[in-house]
Amino acid sequence: VQLQASGGGLVQAGGSLRLSCAVSGRTVRSVTVGWFRQAPGKERIFVAAIRESSSSTVYEDSVKGRFTISRDNAKNTVYLQMNSLNAEDTAIYYCAGGSRLILSSVGNENGYDYWGRGTLVTVSS
Repeated sequence: VQLQASGGGLVQAGGSLRLSCAVSGRTVRSVTVGWFRQAPGKERIFVAAIRESSSSTVYEDSVKGRFTISRDNAKNTVYLQMNSLNAEDTAIYYCAGGSRLILSSVGNENGYDYWGRGTLVTVSS
């Protein structure tokens, strides 16, 4: 299974970006896909996830109401729509895939088996 993240870039505070995570090797519906981010000098943290089969979503508190994770089964791709961006959202964003993750574990990167290269998001203030 391979994941490829794209869509990062430079955006002004208050703006929007949409990240994509293309999945190959398995159908996206059979994989829980999570987005994580790592800001400069900080640890990587959970952002959002969409669970396999059920499509239920989970968000980290600081992005609730601003970010939306979704899945396009036909394109085998997961998206992260990011609105109302601020400087604290500046980070490298990674998508990851895993299977049979229980709801309480989707925020733990140790549960994910497959990782894509990150895409850089820079928010200017």
